[in-house]
Amino acid sequence: MSEILSGDLKVIVFQLQEEEYGIPVQQVQSIEKVEHITRVPRTAPYIKGVINLRGVVTPVIDLRKRFGLEEIENSESSRMIIVSKDDIDVGFIVDAANDVLDIQEDMIEPPPEVVGAIEIDYIKGVAKLDKRLIVMLDLDEILNLNQNRSLLNV
Repeated sequence: MSEILSGDLKVIVFQLQEEEYGIPVQQVQSIEKVEHITRVPRTAPYIKGVINLRGVVTPVIDLRKRFGLEEIENSESSRMIIVSKDDIDVGFIVDAANDVLDIQEDMIEPPPEVVGAIEIDYIKGVAKLDKRLIVMLDLDEILNLNQNRSLLNV
């Protein structure tokens, strides 16, 4: 398993539909309310556009659309999680940002064979915490950095 999942891990937990997902806190720059997003022509359908975040033009990805889930209007609980990967900042639109949790390495299992709506490539593993299951996401795959490098450097 990846080095990011070794030892104890602090993760930001967020929600899409009824499911909970986790991203390592060291990859999260901030959590923002969803603000005006400027569309960019000829981008992938899941790219909502760009925002001006404290003077930095930041691309925004709708994770529902990226994962092939039903799209909904943003609500009061919708948030933009600003992540940083390989010197690229990107905003993820999520239904809600719930928690910051400490997860032990032995709580994380490899991705199951059948995951449902989300492509297995996007998942690093699944953390079991009491009655909760937190799907640990693989930012490299979600961002697909090799394929989208020029897009994400808007």
